[in-house]
Amino acid sequence: MQTYAEKKIGRQSVILEKDIMLVSAAAVAGPKESLGPLSDAFDRHYSDTILKEKSFERAERHMLEEACHLAVGKAGIYPEDIDYFIAGDLLNQVITASFCARGLAIPYLGIYGACSTLAEGLSLGTMIIEGGFAKHILIATSSHNSGAERQYRYPTEYGYQRPGYAQWTVTGAGAVVLGAAGEGPRVESITTGKVVDAGIKDPFDLGVAMAPAAADTIYNHFLDLEREPSYYNLILTGDLGGIGMKLNEDILASKGFNIQHNYADCGTLLYYPHQKVDAGASGCASSALVFLGHFYKQMMKKELRKVLLVATGALHSPTTFCQQETIPGIAHAVSLEI
Repeated sequence: MQTYAEKKIGRQSVILEKDIMLVSAAAVAGPKESLGPLSDAFDRHYSDTILKEKSFERAERHMLEEACHLAVGKAGIYPEDIDYFIAGDLLNQVITASFCARGLAIPYLGIYGACSTLAEGLSLGTMIIEGGFAKHILIATSSHNSGAERQYRYPTEYGYQRPGYAQWTVTGAGAVVLGAAGEGPRVESITTGKVVDAGIKDPFDLGVAMAPAAADTIYNHFLDLEREPSYYNLILTGDLGGIGMKLNEDILASKGFNIQHNYADCGTLLYYPHQKVDAGASGCASSALVFLGHFYKQMMKKELRKVLLVATGALHSPTTFCQQETIPGIAHAVSLEI
């Protein structure tokens, strides 16, 4: 049995002793996402954003519940076999995840990492299983364009003008079952991010707000584990979009790490250019759909063997924006191998 000192590597990282697998994954997508280049990778496609529900918030809950049931079913187990449900979303008091937990009736830990929630959930779930406190953990997250825009900016019905550097909040949900045994990508190591504030105040400019946090986490991951970017087949950030992605590349290059040859961002992969999403995708479901829908399947086929998933989040709120606070960023990294 390893000791704490042996599992903790450097300042921010941990190495896992046990084989903790992403046993199954599911991704369900909204109408705009279902028309994008990754459409074939999703388990469900919705033709509208309301899903016959009474509100966009209830529609988001519907998506999250469906993703959870699909992931559990794919794992060949039942909800009662899940020890913990760890989930979060973008809405105030993580209401989507909490109301979903009400229906699942699984011991629940609600988390908030904004768009970094998937990687945060994977990190926490992995460490719980590593500690011997669980056998199966369900991790899930979601976002909804109309719900998030109504909360953070302006209701879409207003028809407001979006700046070209803005990003489009993804409508969708993803869920993954972590297990102490089984098939699937193994969580090899985790690097927990620090909050980094670049001084950005514009809630449309989230890619630039989050990029310094992504660069900081990736840089410290390389330092802690004494790795070069070439160690990975793919380094995947969550939702920096085209502008934030380039800034992340530039910051890391200034620190001596060139990631251009094996780097991609979920925010640039989810939509076609003609779908008019400006700088790309954002939202919790950005990394959920792209990784759990697309790249997870590539790992299962062994087309990718080593992936560094770095989900990014903007930790502001409508209240802090009105108080003219800056937008802190966070990024958490999970190294996956198969």
